[in-house]
Amino acid sequence: MNQYNQHKVTQKPDIGTLVINWHITEVCNYNCLYCFAKWDQKLQPRELLHDESGTNRLLEDLYRFFSPKNLTNPLRESQSWGRVRLNIAGGEPLLYAGRVLAIATAAKKLGFEVSVITNGSRLTQELVTKLSPMLSILGISIDALDTGDNWNIGRVDHRGRGLQLDVLEQVIATAKALNPELSLKVNTVVNSANHKRDLSAVIERLQPEKWKVLRVLPVLTDELTITQSQFDGFVQRHQHFAEVMHPEDNSDMMESYIMVDPLGRFYQNALESGSQGHLYSQAILDVGSRAAFASLPFNTGRYQSRYVSLATKELG
Repeated sequence: MNQYNQHKVTQKPDIGTLVINWHITEVCNYNCLYCFAKWDQKLQPRELLHDESGTNRLLEDLYRFFSPKNLTNPLRESQSWGRVRLNIAGGEPLLYAGRVLAIATAAKKLGFEVSVITNGSRLTQELVTKLSPMLSILGISIDALDTGDNWNIGRVDHRGRGLQLDVLEQVIATAKALNPELSLKVNTVVNSANHKRDLSAVIERLQPEKWKVLRVLPVLTDELTITQSQFDGFVQRHQHFAEVMHPEDNSDMMESYIMVDPLGRFYQNALESGSQGHLYSQAILDVGSRAAFASLPFNTGRYQSRYVSLATKELG
């Protein structure tokens, strides 16, 4: 059962914004070897994002349960929040750009703040013109600049094309011009192909408000895993970005995200239970968010350690 009460405190921390990560699709144009975005879809292979009615009902149910106004949410026993954000992720969500725009629009109407995490390959001037006004945060996944490193990671498409930093820089400039309140976040997964690299040039050029540096998590495979000292070495090499850099080791990531899979189920990574893969709730549309969320482990202490310090930055 969900361990809501394991980190009760006398004075509830204010996390600012509660973040729900909906991985809307498993489909991606890249093939990163370490990717954990592979879900058990044997019983119902069609992803929920293709069902507009089902998508809207899922968003409504999530907002009712996690709304700042819902004082009966069990997470209220250990923390408080004034806003709730839907983070749209994948796979690569912008392969379904039209659906992302529709989901973002529906979520905003309900009261969500909205963010998107993307590999950046499908960001165009036309798309960002439509999307950026709806976002509070745009997240870009960047692990390497070197073509060989990206090949080794799998961060290229079937034609061998990777992210073009010059193009991305221009698109981000357009997004920020259209939405001056938009924050940029860069996600980097540190792995055996890039842990010796220096990504200072990327951070200096893009100037993100947050740089999340994650140690590769062996959820489905041990490929590209690294040691603690290798991860620490990468972090130390980039300490001049300490103001925006937020490292997350494997233990920080376990049971500390609110995640929904493409079929509309809450899930957690199963590493802490001694096995690889994912743990799933029943479908939210079948049992409701309250019952589904309560069926999985969730570590409020780890969640708070990430978001309490960021409450004023709103970049979780």
